[in-house]
Amino acid sequence: MSRAGKRLSMATMNGAARPATQATGILDSVLGDITGGRAASRPNPEVVARAKRRRFTAEYKQKILAQTDAAKGSGDIGALLRREGLYCSHLTKWRREREDGILEGLTPQKRGPKVKADPLAGENQKLRRDNERLADQLRKAEIVIDVQKKVALLLGRPFPAEDQL
Repeated sequence: MSRAGKRLSMATMNGAARPATQATGILDSVLGDITGGRAASRPNPEVVARAKRRRFTAEYKQKILAQTDAAKGSGDIGALLRREGLYCSHLTKWRREREDGILEGLTPQKRGPKVKADPLAGENQKLRRDNERLADQLRKAEIVIDVQKKVALLLGRPFPAEDQL
């Protein structure tokens, strides 16, 4: 093939000379066949389910901490984290919990607001408050009665004794 023939069979794409068949093959794969033959691959439109929050057991946390403590070489901890799918923040939190001596802290905690302990405890607390309020009212009423007795004595009107009531 002559130089001129070679030049005609070459196509330029992004400044690089390629054979014409290779260039058209690339364009076909990018654009797809307009006549409906071979279509370009499209991403799957299906939405994947939302990931759930991971929960780690205390045994797993202790095992990972032991492995990180035993890691000697450079990059061993990073390899462990990649293999297990963990982040360095996990290790930081778990180490802090271990140093605080909270073995229960290594167990997974339920997220969200704390549940009230017991409905009977709430009712008991309400009854105690009512009892204190009523005791305070009784104390005030007894003070008022004592003042009324003293005023009655000063005015010369004897207040009836408790036995006569």
